Amino acid sequence: MRDDSWRAGISRSETIAQGYLIGAQALRDGSARSSVRARVAGDKAWLNIKAAVAGIERAEFEYAIPLADAQALLATLCDGVVEKIRHHVHVGNALFEVDEFLGENEGLVVAEIELPAIDASFPHPVWLGAEVSALKRYYNVNLIAHPYRQWSPVERAAEDATC
Repeated sequence: MRDDSWRAGISRSETIAQGYLIGAQALRDGSARSSVRARVAGDKAWLNIKAAVAGIERAEFEYAIPLADAQALLATLCDGVVEKIRHHVHVGNALFEVDEFLGENEGLVVAEIELPAIDASFPHPVWLGAEVSALKRYYNVNLIAHPYRQWSPVERAAEDATC
């Protein structure tokens, strides 16, 4: 993100906690075909299954589950939990989800937009930073193992050269 001007467009925010039920190491080393995660947002919870491929286009399935079940999964079966505040920011007809990470990932802020097709056009507000969708270090599963606050200055600068 280039600056904080996106905050003026927030329509709602929610705190999210998510953890991975498949061994996170399998996701990091590329041997997993999918990620399976539990996610809690407020008083709602989901089980999410997503294809484990790099890039912005991935098959994804999501199912509501009881909150108590998700909390138990996060507490007992996950290798770690990522916490963030998801802000919903409308720009014209487009909805950006801006994730502001907490805890060991504090300081990292990324924006995501769901598109109807990989080549669909979308607005590029002045606050939008570099494209990082293909950079695996930004994946939540990798932020559990190597949090943003532990990134070296070289790692933090690498996205500028890669994007």
